[in-house]
Amino acid sequence: MGKITPTIAITLVAGVALGYLLRGNSPAPQPQSQEKSMTENAPQKDSKEWKIQNAKSAAPDAISKDATVMDWPEKDGAAMPTLQKGTNEWTCLPDWPVSPGNDPMCVDKMAMQWFGAYMSKKKPQIDQAGLGYMLQGSSDPSNTDPYADKPAPGEDWTSSPPHIMIFPTGKLDKNVYGTDNKNGKPWIMWAGTPYEHLMIPVK
Repeated sequence: MGKITPTIAITLVAGVALGYLLRGNSPAPQPQSQEKSMTENAPQKDSKEWKIQNAKSAAPDAISKDATVMDWPEKDGAAMPTLQKGTNEWTCLPDWPVSPGNDPMCVDKMAMQWFGAYMSKKKPQIDQAGLGYMLQGSSDPSNTDPYADKPAPGEDWTSSPPHIMIFPTGKLDKNVYGTDNKNGKPWIMWAGTPYEHLMIPVK
């Protein structure tokens, strides 16, 4: 398996730039009175409507508005329910209920295949890099163990800022990216496992 090539590196930069450009087209904040009204009329937390809104907040509107929204399976091995069928090749998921933070995500077709392998505990087999957005940030039980369901004794949940994820076809070079998730630079999550991927902060 090869390391990230210059072509993929250019794709990463382009992806980050695209995220900023698309986010720059987001609507301006509403006046306070309208915000209050919107809050009062907001769907109840964990309802189908709330999950759809929450899931779509993970990516720029240009991507999420036409994405398919799916929910987390009720148990390991169960199917992922479809909450709203989309028209593009992106899939969005609402906040992961296990974690203490708000961490919806939107991923493209390749990344969804990657996650399918991860959830089945199989090695991902993708023929080109996948891309994902988590513009609300995320919280994870471990930056090193892909199947940890809670932090190790004496440790806390790992909080990550809003970021873009790159799911590579080959191994990532720790000498280039490192694994430090707190220095504001891109880092490798779950390094050295079949599920390592690159996290790129966008704030």
